[in-house]
Amino acid sequence: MILATKSSTPIIGQLATVMGWIMDGIYRLLNIFGIQNIGLCIIIFSILIYALMTPLQIKQQKFSKLSAIMQPELQKIQKKYKGKNNDTAAMQKMQEETQAVYQKYGVSPTGSCVQLAIQFPILMALYQVIYKIPAYVGSVRDILASAVTSITGVNGYTDILQQFITDNKMTRVQLIMDGSNATSNSVTDFLYALSPSQWKTLAETSQFAGFTDTLNSTAKEISHVQNFFGLNIADQPLTYIKAAFVGGSVLLAIVAILIPILAWATQTLSIKLMPQAAQQSGDSQQDAMMNSKTMNMVMPLMSAVFCFTFPVGLGIYWVASAAVRSVQQVVINKKMDKIQIEDLISENMKKMEKKREKAGLPPQKITNQAHQSAKNINKIEKGSSNTNVETRAKKVEEAYKDAANAKPGSITAKANLVKAFDERNKKK
Repeated sequence: MILATKSSTPIIGQLATVMGWIMDGIYRLLNIFGIQNIGLCIIIFSILIYALMTPLQIKQQKFSKLSAIMQPELQKIQKKYKGKNNDTAAMQKMQEETQAVYQKYGVSPTGSCVQLAIQFPILMALYQVIYKIPAYVGSVRDILASAVTSITGVNGYTDILQQFITDNKMTRVQLIMDGSNATSNSVTDFLYALSPSQWKTLAETSQFAGFTDTLNSTAKEISHVQNFFGLNIADQPLTYIKAAFVGGSVLLAIVAILIPILAWATQTLSIKLMPQAAQQSGDSQQDAMMNSKTMNMVMPLMSAVFCFTFPVGLGIYWVASAAVRSVQQVVINKKMDKIQIEDLISENMKKMEKKREKAGLPPQKITNQAHQSAKNINKIEKGSSNTNVETRAKKVEEAYKDAANAKPGSITAKANLVKAFDERNKKK
């Protein structure tokens, strides 16, 4: 169902309105050069929004990279306190040791959640704009305005339109009522969803004979705007495929089939370029990985299936957004490959110290205490063959040793002085 009525969901609704202004701005900019095409606007719009989200993606993957290193330590803590869920003291100790690991690497346990919480409403708002073009893109709504005014001025227009929807099996459109009449927004939705042939049929409706020219001129203009390689972006790919079996254009059917295929291909590529989670031990972790792999296979297939029955415009968005994410991921992967774990930890520690300094808290309480607690957690049992864990632990130890060369007068240097003072007192 297409609804011109804007989303009333808090945050998402406001973000969608802002994105609608951006989309409308893109349309107006292209119009200056004589280009009036919503399909092209959707592609440019997707590129722009995902490009602006790149910093969030980088932060998310920095956390993921550190998370992969932290995982063996966190698993060791979980194993240590396994079966003690009802022991309050043990659970408190487990939380303290877990927190110590996060502090050791200078990250927050909610770091990943925060990034997702920021991205989620943006993506939902983006979807709202693409799915409800007339609601958010004023230039498109203006094209339909004259026809909407003419139709709503006819007595009994609601029943006429409802009968038209039934006769033409327009299952994606539903008239929203305001009392006994359909709202102008739902009439806008109705008109936007019409195919060129349905526009012709509507203009031939006897009750609308007084403004046939208005309907025909509106149909010509909106069809031009909605045209994308011969397809009407408000139509379903399945419509063109069915038409090909009864004498319709085979070429258009082929183009229509490409939409679901490209949606599947681009999303599959995007998923494959994403960094894979480090393999973990245990049946539950292996089951989680298997479920993740299954979802990675199923989701692109579901998108392809949905593309057959959803508007072409939505399919264009799925293809464009997945293609942009793929390019984005290649760039991010190259950047992440150049970043050393030690540098990430150092960067996180500096940020943490600045936050604590602003809050009036001494930074050494985090760096020293976390280092000591995590050091106890990370002791490798004798005879262990887990060389990867040993290597990771060694790298982290070296990162902390580098703090000894801190610049005189810096927060880190002061923290080292406090640590040395504590150690001297312990020896007495």
